[in-house]
Amino acid sequence: LLRGRAAFETLRVYGGRPFRLETHLDRLTASAASIGLPPLERASLEELVPLVLPAAGDDGAVLRLVWTGGSDAAPPAGLALLSPVPEWIEEVRTRGARAVSLLGVRAAVPWLLPGVKSTSYAVNMAAEAEARSRGADEAIFVDRDGVVLEGTVTNVWWRKGETLCTPTLDLGILAGVTRAALFELAPSCGYGVEEGVFRLRDLQAADEAFTSSSVREVMPLVEIDGRQLERGQAAGRLQQALRELAAIV
Repeated sequence: LLRGRAAFETLRVYGGRPFRLETHLDRLTASAASIGLPPLERASLEELVPLVLPAAGDDGAVLRLVWTGGSDAAPPAGLALLSPVPEWIEEVRTRGARAVSLLGVRAAVPWLLPGVKSTSYAVNMAAEAEARSRGADEAIFVDRDGVVLEGTVTNVWWRKGETLCTPTLDLGILAGVTRAALFELAPSCGYGVEEGVFRLRDLQAADEAFTSSSVREVMPLVEIDGRQLERGQAAGRLQQALRELAAIV
């Protein structure tokens, strides 16, 4: 934990049930392997989950699962942590989030851990603090060529007409579980989806923009780098569809 050699997953709990727990465990297994941790003891970690779920209540909660390799003298260890959903999320969703673009690094080689959720999150948290110092709620990483990557803890989306655009996983960004869910839900909400390599100017010229993550769900963006963005219907439709999906899964 001290050196960040640990992998983690964060997911929502709805009505006492973790949303897509198996998918998160799959990604945790892959992250642990990429970092070079001992193989994930999946069954042991799954046994921890029901021990903390009773505290979730009916209003929802945030479940975090951590897998660390331990020290040379100690075996690997797993953690299950439960916390409330931050109150600010619904407040920001109501008014729409403001974002700033910050320089990020494209994880194009294995040692930059593309698509891995590790506890080495200091850069992400520093970026989020910088965004807040500028009066924004979110930071969006953009590389030196102006290519949009991802948010500090989110995937980025925008709408052009009836098409939703989002950066491709080939850029080394995180394969978000909620991102995957939106791919499933988009057709039923009336939208196609296009993955690709997009520039910041594409995002700034969008008809509508939003982010996605397990904890924040679908978060509409109303401003980026001081430029106002229109608030459309796609974010609201997808948020409702996601909640409905969570209620039946």
